[in-house]
Amino acid sequence: MPRRPSAPSAPASLPTAEPASAAVTPNPWERLRQFTSARIALGRAGTSLPTRAHLDFALAHAQARMAVHTEVDMDLLANELQAIAPHGQPVLRLHSAAQDRPTYLQRPDLGRRLGSESRALLQGQPPAQADVVFVVADGLSSLAIERNALPFLRQMLPALAEQWRVGPISLVRNARVALGDEIGAALGASLVVVLIGERPGLSSPDSMGLYMTWQPRPGMTDESRNCISNVREQGLSYAQAVHKLHYLMQQARQRQLSGVQLKDESDTLAAPEQASQAFMLGNSAAQPPR
Repeated sequence: MPRRPSAPSAPASLPTAEPASAAVTPNPWERLRQFTSARIALGRAGTSLPTRAHLDFALAHAQARMAVHTEVDMDLLANELQAIAPHGQPVLRLHSAAQDRPTYLQRPDLGRRLGSESRALLQGQPPAQADVVFVVADGLSSLAIERNALPFLRQMLPALAEQWRVGPISLVRNARVALGDEIGAALGASLVVVLIGERPGLSSPDSMGLYMTWQPRPGMTDESRNCISNVREQGLSYAQAVHKLHYLMQQARQRQLSGVQLKDESDTLAAPEQASQAFMLGNSAAQPPR
């Protein structure tokens, strides 16, 4: 399995203003850069970007490509997940029908269904008798899952301990979001939550998404799911993500539905952190649209 080359411990830093020089023309909007991670007001050198901004862009692009093409260390992650698995249940190691990374990237349809061996493994499992199962999927950013899946579940699972029966955690290679529906249905769960690496951006190669579906079954489409996006240290915090997901799970169970008919109104409730914090102008990371 290809191993991840050495990488910075955090995503590429945002480009900083070019040192003043006769060759660089500053941008009058430069002071606005303190409010956003977007690449604005970088100045110019003639008709081109200043060298520093150009090199920072190249670094961010390389990190995004690395997040997509490098595979998760499944052995390490499986051991870490096993240590927090509810009631010592085994972590299920599964694989989509896409047998390798190039096939996964070229054939999204294969990432939405289980491989034959993994399907047989699930069919051999006893009924989970679970209210919810969690699926950890590499998706389009292995970096996102390596950095965020374990810290998030360490906060999420204790929040469910008293009122939810949590089934075995599934760890899936080369998976798309829809694969969680097949897994949830096979385990007989009322609800499935997929943790998946989101398509990397040039300021967020490590963004994790959470996708929740009520009564999962193969063939469901996106309008049947609720999404919580940009879960990472520089984005939506783990505490805020736990608060939002817990609210949606409670509402899904109460109303027997998920997706476009279920709105996230968790910001109106008390949260461990101010729910609007991540959207304030002074926050270091802009949130993508839901």
